[in-house]
Amino acid sequence: MIKGLMITPPVIGRISIGKVVEKNGKRLPEKDDEFTITTQVQQRGQWVLHPLDEALRQSQAPGQVSSGIKEGTEPSDVQSETSASATQTRTGKRSLKDKMGVADTPTAAPSTARRKLRSIPVRVLFNDPDLNLRADYCMFDRSTARPLCVGNGESCKRVTDKGLEELACPGPDTCRFGMGHCKPYGRLNVSIGDSDELGSFVFRTTGFNSIRTLAARLQYFAAVSGGNLACMPLELKLRGKSTTQSHRSAIYYADLVVRSGIYLNEAIAQARMIANERLAAGFDQSALDSAAQLGFANGSFEDAPDETSEIMEEFYPEIPRTASSE
Repeated sequence: MIKGLMITPPVIGRISIGKVVEKNGKRLPEKDDEFTITTQVQQRGQWVLHPLDEALRQSQAPGQVSSGIKEGTEPSDVQSETSASATQTRTGKRSLKDKMGVADTPTAAPSTARRKLRSIPVRVLFNDPDLNLRADYCMFDRSTARPLCVGNGESCKRVTDKGLEELACPGPDTCRFGMGHCKPYGRLNVSIGDSDELGSFVFRTTGFNSIRTLAARLQYFAAVSGGNLACMPLELKLRGKSTTQSHRSAIYYADLVVRSGIYLNEAIAQARMIANERLAAGFDQSALDSAAQLGFANGSFEDAPDETSEIMEEFYPEIPRTASSE
């Protein structure tokens, strides 16, 4: 294994709340009230939608209002946009809905309304919560788009004139080096469907609400499932809230809950059953967690050089934002 290169979970797509748009000649982040699932390919400055994005939208019952947003202002469940035509299933092949474990919905009259995507059925890859969600305080160099300092509130790895040094990390509020440019940065890897059980979609966020909520949920689900976190049927859900910082307007963040239609006890029973099936098949979850741990420890910075400019553009814009929507 090449030393100094962090080995991260294979990524086959992205999950985001919002997008980057051009305003007055500048590309700036624009938040949204729904999830978007994209590929890792861009066209005309925008990420190309993943086929799962449309499949999940179509799997929702017509007129269904997502229960994921209860706090704050509840937006309309549909958006006046023309929906893309669903890809027809090839004969003898399972549809995307089958792979995701989503039941087919009854045939409805054609509609031009594009349904909001506010919940995504997911599983995590690892039993260790900290392997699924990595959160740090991070500061980027705007001239090179490379990380300058990454810390956890106790210690940090910082690029200095002497090279990469390990120093104390006081956190972004009291760090003189950060000077307001350092903030929390989290990456959550989840799998959608079963077409690639070791491939993942990455959800990146610098929102305190998303990071704190996801971290708590992962720890709790790992505890109540008896360590079978990777087998729990979960759902990434969008929630809203209003704060003083947001001037009482609704902001949105990601939460992780038990999949819709399943009680917690049922989810735990399913997780135990799946864990036993994997064990009988020879699937070694402990070895997978250990391999991931070694991969993360093999390097200093997680994001690849070809990704950092897009990350800065979306999460570290030059102009300050009044409130985080995540």
